[in-house]
Amino acid sequence: MSFFKKIFSSEKKETLDKGLEKSKTSFFGKLSKVVAGKSKVDDEVLDDLEEVLVSSDVGVNTTLKVIERIEERVAKDKYLGTDELNKILREEIASLLSETNLGEETEFTVPQDKKPYVIMVVGVNGVGKTTTIGKLAYQFKKQGLNVVLGAADTFRAAAIDQLQVWADRVDVPIIKQSMGSDPASVAFDTLQSAVNQNADVVIIDTAGRLHNKVNLMNELTKVKRVMQKVVEGTPNDVLLVLDGSTGQNAFEQAKQFTAATEVSSLAVTKLDGTAKGGVVIGISDQFKIPVKYIGVGEGIEDLQVFNKFEFVDSFFK
Repeated sequence: MSFFKKIFSSEKKETLDKGLEKSKTSFFGKLSKVVAGKSKVDDEVLDDLEEVLVSSDVGVNTTLKVIERIEERVAKDKYLGTDELNKILREEIASLLSETNLGEETEFTVPQDKKPYVIMVVGVNGVGKTTTIGKLAYQFKKQGLNVVLGAADTFRAAAIDQLQVWADRVDVPIIKQSMGSDPASVAFDTLQSAVNQNADVVIIDTAGRLHNKVNLMNELTKVKRVMQKVVEGTPNDVLLVLDGSTGQNAFEQAKQFTAATEVSSLAVTKLDGTAKGGVVIGISDQFKIPVKYIGVGEGIEDLQVFNKFEFVDSFFK
């Protein structure tokens, strides 16, 4: 039994294994073709491996980094058997994730010295932003924390309604105004209400429009500025939600949002329905932003704290 298994409960681990099944099957299917009939890692194997990593949505820059590290090991050890490739890949990817990710959390926690702890959630529509907020609220509440939601995506009536559904389901208060209201005003009301209620965590939804980056930038800057009038130093976390099943498109969204606002953490959703799980490795490495949460199923418990050991263990099982 590996050391990794002891970190997550067996049920949680099973969900993660299942959620990454498609990515793993696709990746190792390609990898086995690369090493078929070869006994040692040579230039040809490395070229083919490069192709496998890129086509698994790890991203070009991250792929080149991984290949370079394996080349260094080949040069140092003079001979590397293809049977060792799996182990080496696993080590190098874990080491890459370590560079940007503390990634050693196992529970949904927030720093106790920041109250309320304010999370501003950003991301385009359709990536699972509202669902992620609802599941986060559920997990924090389960830890005994008082949570308040703020519906500052006032651009779409559906966004406010969806968040209300989650607030009812999880049984947490929600602060909202009518569609078309000023998002900054909603954020202000939410924080004031949270302070009055002595809340532990505030999660604020924001509009996911990317077609006009300047407007988005201005809106998010204003929301932040207004929050700081109520609680200094907020938001404590700007969480960008990305849909893992879109592969390279998720890179593009990360690029746009990191240009529009300061993103401090990532949630990668919908990994269970896709073979593009490699995107977690690439985005974390390329943008130097830690992945905090991953979505590996539709159930309310299927949003997990990202743990690099568990992720790599499930991916390379």
